[in-house]
Parts: sequence; C-alpha cells; structure tokens
Amino acid sequence: MANDRPPLSRRIAWRLEAFGFDLFTALIRALPIDVASAGGAALFKALGPLTGAHRTAERGLRLAFPDMDEAQRRRLLTAQWDNFGRYIAEFPILDRLTPSGGRVEVVGAERLAAIAASDRPAVFISGHFSNLEVMAAVIVAAGVTCDVTYRAANNPLVDARIKTNRFRYGVRLFAPKGADGARDLLEALSQGRSVAMLNDQRYDAGVEGPFFGYPVRTNPAAARLALRFGTVIQPMSIQRLRGARFRCVVHEPIEVKDTGARTADIEAGVAAINAFIEERVRERPGEWWWLHRRWPKEVYAGLDGR
Repeated sequence: MANDRPPLSRRIAWRLEAFGFDLFTALIRALPIDVASAGGAALFKALGPLTGAHRTAERGLRLAFPDMDEAQRRRLLTAQWDNFGRYIAEFPILDRLTPSGGRVEVVGAERLAAIAASDRPAVFISGHFSNLEVMAAVIVAAGVTCDVTYRAANNPLVDARIKTNRFRYGVRLFAPKGADGARDLLEALSQGRSVAMLNDQRYDAGVEGPFFGYPVRTNPAAARLALRFGTVIQPMSIQRLRGARFRCVVHEPIEVKDTGARTADIEAGVAAINAFIEERVRERPGEWWWLHRRWPKEVYAGLDGR
C-alpha cells in the first residue's frame, strides 16, 4: 500500500509556515485596526513595486486604459499596492470588519433581506475588489445561508487557520474550487442554500466574452447554476471608504434568460458578469487586484509588441 504521507522536509516547512502565520496573526490582532491596516499599506507600497506582480499590474493597466498617462498609471499602481497591503493586514481581524462592528455600511441591504426571507437561493458573484472578505461577512450578517467558494492553501495547516479566521466572522460553509467544489455548489443550491464566488479571474476552460475590449475566458459556473436552478445572479462589490472602513453595494440582480438555447444563454450570462466587473473596475480602478493575469497570453504578447 502506497504511503501518502508527505516527506519530513515538507512537513517541517508546513509547520514553520504555520508558525509564521500564527505570529503574524497574533501581532496584527494586538494592534488597533487602523494601525494594522495602515502598516500593511506602507509595507506593500514599499515592497510591491519590487516584485514581478508589479509588472503584471502595470501591463493590465495599459491594456484596460490605453490612453492613461504614465503619471496616472503610477498613482493607480501605488493605490492598488496600498489596498492589497491593507487586505493582507486586515485578514487576521476580519471579525472586526463587519456591519455590526460599525466599519461596514451596506447599500441595497433590502435585496439581501429578500433573499434571506425567500425559499429561493441566489448565486452571489463579485470580484477581487478592496477587501473581498467583507462580502461574505455582509451576506452572513444578513441571515443568508451561503456556501462560499475558495481556493485551498497548499499548506493544510495554514489552510485550517485561514478557515478559522473566516469562522470568526460567521462563514461556516465552504466549497473548494474544482470538480469537488462544483458538486458542493450543486448540492448547496439543491438544498436551498445560496452560493458565492468571485468571477474576475482568467479561466482557460471557460466561456469567451468581452472585457475591456478584449476577449477573455470566464468561469461560466454562475450562469450555469442560475439557469439550472431558475434563480438570479446577485452581484455585489466592496468599496474602501477610508482606511479600514467599507461600503458593500448589493447591485441590481442579473437575470439569465432561459430561451432554450443553452449555450447562447450561458454566453449572455457570462457577458453580463464581465460587464458588471468592468464597470466596477472603471469606477474604482485603484481597488481592483491588478496582480492577476486576466487576459490571454496573446493579448499580452500584442501589448509587448507595441
């Protein structure tokens, strides 16, 4: 029988990483919220530009905003590192960044109340805006039973700690990304639970649709699930107001029409999701995570050839 136990060196590395995570968590939780958030911003504004991710972000801005001048692009790059650093520092204190804690205002809360009171679940979608964890906190605080998709950390000890952080602000139901997660989402909706996912990253096996004037591939799961269960896609976005204070906007639902032409209906749903994400990015470009390679390789290659 094969031994599936990881080698000793990996187990030691996992424990060291977990110790570092615990130390970081303890340090952040000992600080005032705004001090911790500002510290993360300062650190990443200093270190972020030294990483390869900075180049990815700069190229993304050039694709999305080709007419933007260099000075404005530099300001947005600084703003996105400020925001990302704050997110990292805020992660251990998510339980303090909730509507009940007075740091989150909710616009469109009546839509969440209606979903919570209904026997029809919804498919929540959003993108990597501001502190994206606030979205799940708002959904849970509204009384909506919801499974939240997530990508498990490679280190199982750290992954358990990440889940514990999310437990602190009320998230209990998780659906991992991938085939197992897809089954979990189907089961959740079948049992009347809503599901939540982020829909703004490249998904090479996805459905093609426009994004900032270029064709990109997007995970069609939200559109497929909405069609299958006869429900709506409920988009949300998180805006950073000042420091570690936020506004959560519950937007107008996206209705995925069932015309009987399933492929075309899913493509229309994906296009609507892409349009929603693009509109939010255009509104507050400094708060989106430009660190992801959202566009296909050939689009970046064309940019490099200019």
